[in-house]
Amino acid sequence: MSTARQSSAAASDASAHAPRVGVLVVAYNASGTLAQTLSRLPESFARTVDHVMVCDDASSDDTYEVGLAFKETSSLPISVVRHERNLGYGGNQKAGYAWAMSHGLDIVVLLHGDGQYAPECIETLVDPLVRGEADAVFGSRMMTRGGALEGGMPLYKFVGNRILTTAQNQLAGLKLTEWHSGYRAYRVDALADIDLASYSDAFDFDTEIILGLHAAGKRIVEVPIPTYYGDEICYVNGMKYAKDVMVDSLRFRLRRMGFGESVPGPDLEAYEIKPSPHSSHGVLLRWLAHVPPGRVLDVGCSDGHFAALARGCGHRVTGVDLVKHQGVGERVDEFVEADLTLGLPDEVGADFRVAVAGDVLEHVTDPHLLLTSIADRLADDGEVFVSVPNFAHWYPRTRVALGLFDYDQRGLLDRGHVRFFTRRSFEKLVRRSGLRIVERETVGSPFDVLDRGAEASHAGRLAAGVARIDRLLTKAWPTMFGYQFLYRLERA
Repeated sequence: MSTARQSSAAASDASAHAPRVGVLVVAYNASGTLAQTLSRLPESFARTVDHVMVCDDASSDDTYEVGLAFKETSSLPISVVRHERNLGYGGNQKAGYAWAMSHGLDIVVLLHGDGQYAPECIETLVDPLVRGEADAVFGSRMMTRGGALEGGMPLYKFVGNRILTTAQNQLAGLKLTEWHSGYRAYRVDALADIDLASYSDAFDFDTEIILGLHAAGKRIVEVPIPTYYGDEICYVNGMKYAKDVMVDSLRFRLRRMGFGESVPGPDLEAYEIKPSPHSSHGVLLRWLAHVPPGRVLDVGCSDGHFAALARGCGHRVTGVDLVKHQGVGERVDEFVEADLTLGLPDEVGADFRVAVAGDVLEHVTDPHLLLTSIADRLADDGEVFVSVPNFAHWYPRTRVALGLFDYDQRGLLDRGHVRFFTRRSFEKLVRRSGLRIVERETVGSPFDVLDRGAEASHAGRLAAGVARIDRLLTKAWPTMFGYQFLYRLERA
């Protein structure tokens, strides 16, 4: 094959494997800036972009007509649509991302039609996605020290941006330099993995999408962008926006603690380790540390992070769970995939020194079957370490008393829970299973999760203070304030 033909074939192959990149231009009353914004897209980007979608959100001016006129004279592959009714800032994005998914795009860039974000920088946002280094890239005006104010950002907006960003980082456990930039690029498959339809149609949509990506474990990267403030009209009610984004962030943190509504579908996510000595995981690990090294069965091992800590105590761990989470094979010595509602399968083995059933009995329809199945796998001197949520805790009591009972994303009313226990009912189950109680402890609400990512901060100190009060209340009235009951059990 000639060199020219080889080069042509290589170029064709590279083109075939290049990601399809689209641009979503959200526009509202942007007739004076839309054409100029589109014309500022770099020529190198314009040659490779798959499509540009201009979404006019029922403007009262001639934004739609300006878009159509630009399409007639431009070489860009452009479509212009006008919504019959105003969908809102978030609603306009939802429509655009649905378009990106339906058209098989790999990457979509959000660009504002008012020209506030520099189109010249668009390739800077796209490059980390093309290289596979991120699932979302945000342009940040705060990465360059002093750049935001020099670019004309009003002082009150700069201060508000910094205050909100700091607070939201503390609540979400992130370290973004800016939460409030509207210049963003996403992998379309990452957007498909989050529930966009449930998000706000208002301006806090941008915050909700950050929280959704973070909860789904997506990689977020920031790149610096210049700041530009011209004579564009701002349609954001600052006080309402600040309230909405803080409510969204606080709700996210509460959900991570187990207080908040659930989402549809089975929950197959790995459970989050709570390493605090005051948590259920902390108590179970303390008990394991005082057991001579031996064989440990981790029932409902999730992603194996608890098993890895148990191995650090010198134990050899066999993990069992319904699904094999990523990385669990490296964290346990053996893994068995099994439906625990049927008890333990034969391949699990027997003669375990300790069997740990941390937050698992409430997830099966017949906890008696599973608990007796676990007891049958113990060595003669073996023990079962169990943690179960307390349904008589003040939170579910209050929900039921108010007639608001429903499942939460996590926690006491986890949507995966099919059985609920009080201390009395669980201890009755223990006796029915041929076991007896060696030791019992009660732990309070998981405020260490609230403190995650907030060390040496006001939020961290507040969480630590609330946790101390909660521990005192738990000690005084365990059946009311106890979040989980923990037991060391042996054969009766």
